[in-house]
Amino acid sequence: MMLMCVSLSPGIPKSNGIALNNPLKFATQRKNQLPRSWKIAAVTVSNANAKSSSASEQLDIERGVCIPFRKYSPNRVRSKVLQSRGAILSLIARGIEIVWKLGFYWSTLTYDFLVGRDEEVVPHRARQLRNLLCDLGPSFVKAGQVLANRPDIIREDYMNELCILQDDVPSFPNQVAFAIIEDELGQPLENVFSKISSKTIAAASLGQVYRATLCDSGDDVAIKVQRPEIEPIIYRDLFLFRTLASFLNGISLQKLGCNAELIVDEFGEKLLEELDYVLEARNIEDFLENFKNDPTVKIPLVYKKLSGSRVLVMEWIDGIRCTDPQAIREAGIDLNGFLTVGVSAALRQLLEFGLFHGDPHPGNIFAMRDGRIAYVDFGNVAVLSQLNKEILIDAVVHAVNEDYAEMANDFMRLGFLASGTDVTPIVPALEAIWQNSAGKGMADFNFRSVTGKFNQLVYQYPIRIPERFSLVIRSLLTQEGICFTLQRDFKFLEVAYPYVAKRLLTDPNPSLRERLIQVLFKDGVFQWKRLENLIVLAKENVTKMSVNPAFKVNDMQLAKRKETQSKLDLTDTIKDGARTLLIDAGIRRQLILALTEDSKLHIQELFDVYRLVEDDIDIQSVAFEVLQDIPAFTREAMLSWSNSVLSDR
Repeated sequence: MMLMCVSLSPGIPKSNGIALNNPLKFATQRKNQLPRSWKIAAVTVSNANAKSSSASEQLDIERGVCIPFRKYSPNRVRSKVLQSRGAILSLIARGIEIVWKLGFYWSTLTYDFLVGRDEEVVPHRARQLRNLLCDLGPSFVKAGQVLANRPDIIREDYMNELCILQDDVPSFPNQVAFAIIEDELGQPLENVFSKISSKTIAAASLGQVYRATLCDSGDDVAIKVQRPEIEPIIYRDLFLFRTLASFLNGISLQKLGCNAELIVDEFGEKLLEELDYVLEARNIEDFLENFKNDPTVKIPLVYKKLSGSRVLVMEWIDGIRCTDPQAIREAGIDLNGFLTVGVSAALRQLLEFGLFHGDPHPGNIFAMRDGRIAYVDFGNVAVLSQLNKEILIDAVVHAVNEDYAEMANDFMRLGFLASGTDVTPIVPALEAIWQNSAGKGMADFNFRSVTGKFNQLVYQYPIRIPERFSLVIRSLLTQEGICFTLQRDFKFLEVAYPYVAKRLLTDPNPSLRERLIQVLFKDGVFQWKRLENLIVLAKENVTKMSVNPAFKVNDMQLAKRKETQSKLDLTDTIKDGARTLLIDAGIRRQLILALTEDSKLHIQELFDVYRLVEDDIDIQSVAFEVLQDIPAFTREAMLSWSNSVLSDR
C-alpha cells in the first residue's frame, strides 16, 4: 500500500493526470483518525519522506492531509500490462475486441439518431448496452455498475437499466471456485468445511458467495471467492480505459470540469480496492470497531486465518431480506423501529465515522430477528475526511438558514465544482431545488426528487460528482428506496433531523459548536424556537436509540426500558458555551443582544429552554465542572485578548 501526502491548497501542479490539489480525490482524515488498515502506511510514509520533503510538504504530512493510492497508479498499471511481449499482444487483441464491439454499438446509436428514432428505441439500446457490458467481462460490468450511479455521465433511462447489473451477474463454475478456495487454504475443502452449498448464494462482477459450515466449531460461514485470473484482466482493461480517456480529455473538461483520465483513475482506485480481499477484511474490522457498542447494528466477524487475497470467510448472517416487510413483521420486529435503526446507522457512518458502506443494496442489508440491522459485503466502502464531514454539516446548516450562496461554495469545497468557478449563476438553481423540495414539508420530501432535480444542473453547469460522493448519493438513495419499500409513507427527515440535532448539541468536536451557533442565529437574530426544537428532537433521538427500537416489548418491558433510558448529556455543550462567552467577545455581544432584543428581556424563553433540559442535566454538577475549568477558561481568555491586542498593533 502506498500513501501520498499532498497539500490541498491552490497552486499545486498536476501529476500523471491527477489534480493533487483537488478535493475530488480521496482525502483522508488525520493519521490518528484513519481507518486501522491505513494507519501503519501513513506513519511509514511520513517517516520515509520526512528527510526528503520540503518544508511545506512536511507541514502537510504533519497535518495528515493524505491521499491513498493502494494498489492503483497509472504508472503501476502501465508496467503491469507492458511487462512482456505476450502481454502486449494480449493487450492489442483485447483492444481490438473492445473497439469492435463498442464501435458497432456506437454505430447503431448513430444510425438511430440519423433516422430520427433515437428516443423510441432507448429501452432496447439500454438492454443491449447492459448485455454488451456483461459480454465484455468483469471490468465492464463494474463500469456499468458505476455508471448506474453517475447522472453526470449517463442519462437516467440508461442508468435504470444498468442498475440490473448490481444484482444479476452470471456466476462461474463451482469446480473452479472450489479449486481457488483449496489453493488459498492449502488443504482440501473437507478438512475445513463439513458442508458447502452446491449453488452460489450470490454472484457479483468480481466474485461469488457460498454458504458453508466449519468442521471444528460448527459455525455457519459465508465464503466469498474471487473470479479466476481476474487481476490481469482488470489491469489490462484499466490501461485501455485510460488510453481511451486521454483522447476525451477536452470533451470531459468542457462538460464536467475535469479530465476524463481523472474519472478513470477514481474508478481504477475503487476497483482495485474492491479486488483486495485482505483490505476488505480490514474494512470489516473497522466497522466492527465503530459499531462495537451499538445494540442496533450487526457486523459479521471475519475469519482471517481462513481468508486470503482471493478468498474471504465471514460469519454467516441469518437475517431477513430487508425488502420483505411481511417477513419482518412476522419475526416480531417493529417496522418503524427498524427503519429508524437503518437511517441512524447510515447517518452515523456518514457524519460520525466517515467510513461508510458504499453498496447497501437489498442483497447486502438484512433484518436480524432481534431487530438489529446487519450489513454484509465490505469491498466497496469509502472514507470521508473530517473536513468533508464538517463541510457536509455546513451545507445542512446553510440549507436551514437558506444561505444558498454559501451552499454553492460548499459544493465547490467538496469538489463538485472546480476551484475558482463562478457560483453566481448556480445559486438561484440551488435555491429553487431546495425550496421546492423542503417547501413540501417532511411528508413529501425525499432524496430521489432532490437528486433528480440536481441531476438536471449537471447538464447546465460544469458540475461533476466525485467518486466518494457518488457512493454517498447511491448509498442514501438505495437506503431510502428500501425504506419506501417497507413503508410507503416513511418520512426520512423525521428520523434524520433528531440525529442531526443530537450531533449539533452533544458532539465532542468543538467545530460543531460553531455550526450550532450558526444554526441558532439567522440574520443576526437569535432563534429561540429553533433551539427548543433542536433540544426536543435531540431528546427524541436519545430516547429512541438508547435501546433497539425495532425490538417489540410488552408493557412491563416497556416500563423497565423507560427506567434505563439514556438522557441527553449537555455537559460539554454548556462548558463550551461558558468558555465561548469568556473568550469570544463577538459571541458574547450576540448573546446579550439575543436576551435583550426587541427592547425586552427574554426571560420566558430562557425558562422554556430550561424546562426542556431540567430532567436531563444536574445543574449543580455542571456548575461545579464549569467552576473547576474557570482557571483554564481565564488563561484562554487572556491569550485571546493578548492575541487581539498584538494583532491590532
